[in-house]
Amino acid sequence: MKQIMIVGFGNMGQRIAQAIEESSDMEIAYIVKENNQPDMEKLPDRIDAVIDFSHPNHLTWLFDFIKEKRCAYVCGTTGHSEQQKQYIEELSQFVPVVFQANFSLGVAVMKEVLAMITPMLEDEFDMEIVEKHHNQKQDAPSGTAKMLLEVMNPNKQYKEVYGREGFVGKRQKEIGVHALRGGSVAGEHSAYYFGDDEILEIKHTANSRKIFVNGALHAVRFAMKQTTPKAYTMKDILFTKGA
Repeated sequence: MKQIMIVGFGNMGQRIAQAIEESSDMEIAYIVKENNQPDMEKLPDRIDAVIDFSHPNHLTWLFDFIKEKRCAYVCGTTGHSEQQKQYIEELSQFVPVVFQANFSLGVAVMKEVLAMITPMLEDEFDMEIVEKHHNQKQDAPSGTAKMLLEVMNPNKQYKEVYGREGFVGKRQKEIGVHALRGGSVAGEHSAYYFGDDEILEIKHTANSRKIFVNGALHAVRFAMKQTTPKAYTMKDILFTKGA
C-alpha cells in the first residue's frame, strides 16, 4: 500500500482523505491539519507522496521535507508568490511534481483546445475570461482562470484587465478577466471569443468538487510511478500511455 500524507484538511483535504480510505492501493500515513508547520518529529518515516491542498506558507517546511523523503508531490494549492512557484519548480529537480490550479481532466482538455484555437482567432476576435465560484472562495480571479489566461496570452502580447469600472475608453489589445462569487458554485470557467456577428464560447462546468478529487488521485498515482524528477502536467497524465 502506498503511503500518502495529506497537507490541508479543508473541504478538498477531507474529500481526498475519504477517497483514499475507500481505495485499495493507498492509505493515509498522516494528515497535517494545522495552519502552521507541524511537529516534524511526529511525521512518519515512509511517505510515498504528499498531496497538498492547503496554504502557500506550508511550502516553507514542505520543500526540505519532500527533498529528504524523495516522495512525489501533488499540489493543488493556489495563491503562491512568484518566488514560491520557483521553489516548486526547483523541487521538481529532485522529485516528480504535479502542480496544478485545477485537477479536472475536462479543464486539461479545455487548455489544449484554447492553445489550438487562440492563434487562429486572436487577430479577428476579442477575448475575455469569466469564472464563477462559491461564496467561500478566498482568491480572485481563480487559479484556473489565471492558468487559462496564460494559455491564451503566452507571450504577454495582450494587456490583462481584471474587471472594468468607470470610463475605460475604446477597447485596446487586451484580455478581460472577470470573477463572480456566490452560492455553492463548485466552479465554472468560460473563454469567450467575440467576433463580428458571432461569439464562440468554450466552457467548463464543475457540478461538484468530486471531479477535482478524482483528478488529484489520478495525478498522485501517476506521479508515484514516475522515476524521473520533473514537473508534470495534467496533459502528461492524460496522454501518457498506461498512466
